[in-house]
Amino acid sequence: MAANAIDQTRRMLSLVTYLRERPGAHVADVARAFGITEDELISDLDVLPMCGTSFRGGDLLDIDTDGERIWWRNPDASGESTAEPLRLAADEATALLVAARAVATLPGLRESDRDALLRATAKLEAAAGEVAGASSRLSVTFESEGGVFADVDRAIAERRRLWLRYYSPARDELTERTVDPIRLFAVGHTYMEGWCHLSEARRTFRLDRVAEIRLLDERAEPPAIEPRDLSEGLVQPAAEDPEVVVEVGPGGRWVAEYYPHDSAEELPGGGLRITLRSPDPASLRRLALRLGREGRIVAPAELAESARSAAREALVGYGEQV
Repeated sequence: MAANAIDQTRRMLSLVTYLRERPGAHVADVARAFGITEDELISDLDVLPMCGTSFRGGDLLDIDTDGERIWWRNPDASGESTAEPLRLAADEATALLVAARAVATLPGLRESDRDALLRATAKLEAAAGEVAGASSRLSVTFESEGGVFADVDRAIAERRRLWLRYYSPARDELTERTVDPIRLFAVGHTYMEGWCHLSEARRTFRLDRVAEIRLLDERAEPPAIEPRDLSEGLVQPAAEDPEVVVEVGPGGRWVAEYYPHDSAEELPGGGLRITLRSPDPASLRRLALRLGREGRIVAPAELAESARSAAREALVGYGEQV
């Protein structure tokens, strides 16, 4: 089962110590020691060089690999002998303390993680001095997505099944589902990938669309499936998906940046004629409504008419006439 976000963070922190003590370690040996695939290890190694005590030269971890062995060029970058003591500005310390206290109140957070966070917060308060007093007068309340994240993270860690009520914007309805969660990931929004027993297939759920969630006592047993490759983004249309043509004005050019497309032709006046593919073309009616006067669906004809009808109904709802 793929690791969740918190487990991955723990692993990467352990990797720092492990690699520091084993210069030239073999990729296969390290992956085996951490119980992950070599591809997952390489992915972690791609992130570690962006970590360090600061973004100044020499302070970031200089770790690379030739695919077989792993080399750490500046192991002292994380050592206490050469690293400068951490100094936080007042606004940085305040932000950290407020965030730490807020995260500690999340429902579903594992007690071991909560205790570790509270100990770290206490140390930060002691180091912050007077700033800690100012931060105590501020508070943050997480929206429902924070609680959903904690429940999903706990379900993944404990291998438990989830029940949820989920809003599907394509059908504009709430459905009840039981899901065996596989992993959490973020691509713009935070998502859960899991095996949906309603669909009897792998599905992706956006956390801010979960209206209600409960952890079940049943054990989660998702099929052994390869995690989706998200390097090209969450939405990856297939060649056999229906083709849709959208024309946008200058104010709608952002569509070409956010939606994978086959082509984008310039139009007079600064607009674009965008050809894209979608497994569910009807879902693009919401895009047409969002664009308003800055865009319209051109083809297929039945989808264009459907979008116009939806726009007319919306205008009638606001007491206007087309």
